[in-house]
Amino acid sequence: MPIFEYHCMKCDKDFEVLVLGNQKVSCPACNGSKVKKLLSAFSHKSDAGFSSSKGSACTSCNAASCSTCGH
Repeated sequence: MPIFEYHCMKCDKDFEVLVLGNQKVSCPACNGSKVKKLLSAFSHKSDAGFSSSKGSACTSCNAASCSTCGH
């Protein structure tokens, strides 16, 4: 499914929207049409757990989630 992330230049909110074809995108919070497409991080869930291309939020390790620091 083509779900894209956008940033609204009018109200400064980030949002996701399912875009089909040449559909015009507007902010769901303020209905603003000046939006910027963001670079989305890829992630997936499998039997082995969750994996994200954003990497770790923990500075002491490189796991996707860390039970030591809670990230």
